[in-house]
Amino acid sequence: QVRLVESGGGLVQAGGSLRLSCAASGTIFSISTMGWYRQAPGKQREFVAVITSGGSTNYTDSVKGRFTVSRDNAKKTVYLQMNSLKPEDTAVYYCNAYIRMEVRSTFRDYWGQGTQVTVSS
Repeated sequence: QVRLVESGGGLVQAGGSLRLSCAASGTIFSISTMGWYRQAPGKQREFVAVITSGGSTNYTDSVKGRFTVSRDNAKKTVYLQMNSLKPEDTAVYYCNAYIRMEVRSTFRDYWGQGTQVTVSS
């Protein structure tokens, strides 16, 4: 019953900004880490950013200083603010979250369907 839905993708010029959102819905007791991955054409899926339940963050080197991951626990939503976008950021971005549905359940990984981000030069 848990679902993750991404939004905010689109076309933007190099140097521009975009903010992605991912909202979790369904039967959810708690959410641990939430993060973002991306997959560019012809490449493997790549880790982008993660934020823990305590607010600690980590980023892949290529986006450090440009991207910011944050979360709103009341809305069960994780965000990815992307600034100074480059053509090499073009990819499908996927939301990922580690969630348990109820107090007696175990944590499991969930994935969104992905949202396309295209950066033009």
